[in-house]
Amino acid sequence: MTASGASRANYVYGRLRDDIFELRLLPGDRLTEGNIAERFNVSRTPAREALQRLQSDGLMQGYVRGGWEVVPIDFKRFDDLYEMRELIETFAVRKLCGAPPSVDVLRMLERLDAVWRAPVADRPGDGRAVAELDEAFHHALVAAAGNDELAAALQRVTDRIRVVRRLDLVYGNCIDATYAEHAAILRAIRASDVEAAVSCISGHIQGSRAEVRKLTVHRLHSVRTNVGSAAPAKSLRTI
Repeated sequence: MTASGASRANYVYGRLRDDIFELRLLPGDRLTEGNIAERFNVSRTPAREALQRLQSDGLMQGYVRGGWEVVPIDFKRFDDLYEMRELIETFAVRKLCGAPPSVDVLRMLERLDAVWRAPVADRPGDGRAVAELDEAFHHALVAAAGNDELAAALQRVTDRIRVVRRLDLVYGNCIDATYAEHAAILRAIRASDVEAAVSCISGHIQGSRAEVRKLTVHRLHSVRTNVGSAAPAKSLRTI
């Protein structure tokens, strides 16, 4: 592919990725390479390249004759991903609690405290903003543990579960609980209380995992009606 072709593929990839993460495209929605090419005014080659990258990300899957599908809800897959996330994050907090904190770690904890222990009146009311802060919180803790491979692994897990994590933060009612649980995790880490920190973060992740199990097709499609910018994505569907 030429440089300009690579640029077009990157553009299509980024737009489709945003559609999935912003719930304009939902698990199970079907697309074709022709639909994608027409929507973005590109040839099928960059459209195919973009879809293949999304497949590598675990967000799309191909089936027959240029057909593609947003990866459907698979509870076994999400269970596996949440289990992996719990292993990574409990390891990270154990490591953070097990040694005197460095200056960088103390600064990181102060930044997180400023966000998650802020007065209610100072907290963002937008679920998407909270979802982004939530991801940043978990990645900051793992990055602070100093294992780059674990941080990269968490990023891959996060990309695969982002849609279901956002459902409750953007359209659910778990924002207050998220603030309280994050604040408890930070207090335990600051106190170097390994048992409390592991218990808090495990409970937090398991609670999110339990919410995923409540997902239904009906709920997913009711979410679509609340997404104001869903119209462009709807035109891509073949069913």
